[in-house]
Amino acid sequence: MTSQTTVHATEPGGKTAGAPTVPAERAPDRGLRGHPWFTLITVAVGVMMVALDGTIVAIANPAIAKDLGASFSDVQWITNAYFLALAVTLITAGKLGDRFGHRQTFLIGVVGFAAASGAIGLSDSIALVVTFRVFQGLFGALLMPAALGLLRATFPAEKLNMAIGIWGMVIGASTAGGPILGGLLVQHVSWQSVFFINVPVGALALVLGLLILTDHRAKNAPRSFDLLGISLLSGAMFCLVWALIKAPAWGWGDGKTWLFIGASVLGFVLFSVWEKRVKEPLIPLGLFRSVPLSAGVVLMVLMAIAFMGGLFFVTFYLQNVHGMSPVDAGMHLLPLTGMMIVGSPLAGAAITKLGPRIPLAGGMAATAIAMYGMSTLEAGTGSGVMSIWFALLGLGLAPVMVGATEVIVGNAPMELSGVAGGLQQAAMQIGGSLGTAVLGAVMASKVDNDLAGNWTDAGLPPLTGSQLDQASEAVQVGVAPVTPDTPAAVVQKITAVAHDTFISGMSLACLVAAGVATVAVLVALLTKRGENADAGAGAAHI
Repeated sequence: MTSQTTVHATEPGGKTAGAPTVPAERAPDRGLRGHPWFTLITVAVGVMMVALDGTIVAIANPAIAKDLGASFSDVQWITNAYFLALAVTLITAGKLGDRFGHRQTFLIGVVGFAAASGAIGLSDSIALVVTFRVFQGLFGALLMPAALGLLRATFPAEKLNMAIGIWGMVIGASTAGGPILGGLLVQHVSWQSVFFINVPVGALALVLGLLILTDHRAKNAPRSFDLLGISLLSGAMFCLVWALIKAPAWGWGDGKTWLFIGASVLGFVLFSVWEKRVKEPLIPLGLFRSVPLSAGVVLMVLMAIAFMGGLFFVTFYLQNVHGMSPVDAGMHLLPLTGMMIVGSPLAGAAITKLGPRIPLAGGMAATAIAMYGMSTLEAGTGSGVMSIWFALLGLGLAPVMVGATEVIVGNAPMELSGVAGGLQQAAMQIGGSLGTAVLGAVMASKVDNDLAGNWTDAGLPPLTGSQLDQASEAVQVGVAPVTPDTPAAVVQKITAVAHDTFISGMSLACLVAAGVATVAVLVALLTKRGENADAGAGAAHI
């Protein structure tokens, strides 16, 4: 049975062109291959692998640091290397999907990501772990926008929002479920198993992809590459994130920090100038004439800064301050996970009925309140109070995960679905990297500022400059800087100082995250339902 659908020619800015519509026949149903819902299941398996890896490693960081003798900055690089590689290459990877087909890029991404994960599990040094995390990021960049491109092309317009809602639920649940699964694996197996688990998941995604996925390409898909644009954008994004990551070590007033920030600004300016001149630009700047699309990108950045940055310190708070095992720490985050799983389909229904504006603004308001609540946590805070703030955070994040994706992808033309997917994911990964870097700088600054005074006030023996630096590095992750031969009474005093100082830093970081989420409420008010979702309804099989 065939159905008559319509293919619209679209302009770079996302407006439907005045050319007459051309009837197109959807390929006949051939069972599994190309089936929309089986396509959703397939891409969900691959996306779940990447989304899990964004947070599952957070719970394993203390074990990795202990086993490999990694410093606090090394631990940050386990996270930052992954986010940096993703952020720099996602938009280019989306363009590759638009050019060569999203099925091919998805399958290559799945295989490469699983292989890099296995290599991390076999690594015996922090340098190798960080190196292969970069490869994970590169292959993950191929996979993520391709998944959105496949959904956009496969689902009819009237079911696209539902598909994106489920896709967003998978990402949200995987992101929030990472600490729980990571806790179980780290405690009962090893930290290496956190990465080995991606190998069978990747194999499953590959088999499903070969059997089910069908390639789709828009009528106006790009036929060439903007190599200079790719170089300028990648360089600009790299310099920006590199500056923010290194600023805590170099100092925010250091010339090297501002050299990279300046290089980033120059790169973005040159990129913008070049994109107006090239025949087939990497990102048609007309895309950003859509205020809702631009607002959706900014919203994803702000949401990720608050969420990823805050979660980074919460895992250390639970394990090193409360003394929980990895599994217990993951279980204490169950309210966050549960509310994201429950809240995502509810958010999808609300967005379908009301549009994205109200759910997104409400979600970011709840996120701001939750982060403020987390700033009040103390060393003796009970599980009940923690659960309230974690649950509210999950409830706030759910509509943003779902709605911002629909706003970005739905407001882009079909032939730029990969680029739009890359923008959506790049915004989230850049935000995560910025959140870890900027809130890490806030934590480090607060600890450096308070530790010496708190140490002296507790009547502890004075520390030399190098001893204070070493103690500060330990306290930044909630660890008391004690040696095995330290008397018990002194250990108790040092532990109290370390935990109090760590909590003061975490509280300030959470307040900053709450402020970021508050700004995001205003940005959410600029969003609206996607104008180009209908473009995918007539996509034909190739």
